Amino acid sequence: MKTQATDRNNPWTILKLLNWAASYFTSYDIDNPKSTAEILLSHALRMQRIDLYLQYDRPLNKDELSVFKQLVQRRRNKEPVAYIVGNKEFWSLPLVITRDVLIPRPDTEFLVETALGILKNERSDSPLRVLDLGTGSGAVVLALASQCRGPVYFASDISAEATALAKANALENGLSHVHFFTGDWLVPVRISAIPFDLIVSNPPYIPSGDIPNLQAEIYRYEPLAALDAGVDGLDCMRYLVQNVWPYLKPGGHLIVEIGYNQKDDVTALVMADGRYEVISVQKDYGGNDRVVSMRRKL
Repeated sequence: MKTQATDRNNPWTILKLLNWAASYFTSYDIDNPKSTAEILLSHALRMQRIDLYLQYDRPLNKDELSVFKQLVQRRRNKEPVAYIVGNKEFWSLPLVITRDVLIPRPDTEFLVETALGILKNERSDSPLRVLDLGTGSGAVVLALASQCRGPVYFASDISAEATALAKANALENGLSHVHFFTGDWLVPVRISAIPFDLIVSNPPYIPSGDIPNLQAEIYRYEPLAALDAGVDGLDCMRYLVQNVWPYLKPGGHLIVEIGYNQKDDVTALVMADGRYEVISVQKDYGGNDRVVSMRRKL
């Protein structure tokens, strides 16, 4: 983007910039070049995306051009849009996103759907208790809390930064009835004598050796601790299957998100443990096995 382009006779208007940025992103093989250009420019100008087209002939000043150029360069370097603009929508909830947490994915909505199906069919004389392990930005537990307000919700993460971010997202979305703790997996709730009706988790499940082969947006920028699950990608699954059982009520449910090719290995872990029953698997938008649910035996 040359500085001479800001000449009064040939200004960089919103529409001209959108077209240029979309073409630029295409040349660097950036996904969704047009929508990416729209998101970054609306962020730079602090306006809604629809307003870009309502003001398509508006020229940008030098400072605005400089800000937008910096955003474009960050995206060209494969930095995810969610980290650049600092937010991401999940289950219609606006969430603040930083590099302390994974970016919520659409496929994780199937974890939410499965959990909601269970919650809406559970009957109890007291409020149901739900725990989200490895909550990150809080996406899963906040989606549940926004759709089903009867239960009492708890969430933990080993990262203090993630926990603080999730709590802030809860307050921003008016979901103050979710309780957050910092600690390694189940450690923060060990002092609780009351078991849970439902425990959900989207744990790390990528084999260590596969991480360098992931998209640059992922392995360069997203927290490795939230991705790496050991040599076979099952370290966290083993922990959950082996250790969650005492924290569930008899008949309580454990639901986990898994890698697209882990169905057989995860169900084998569950069957070998012997303390769970009614194992079911939910597929994602791509037809891949994505969510495994199980119930503690009575």
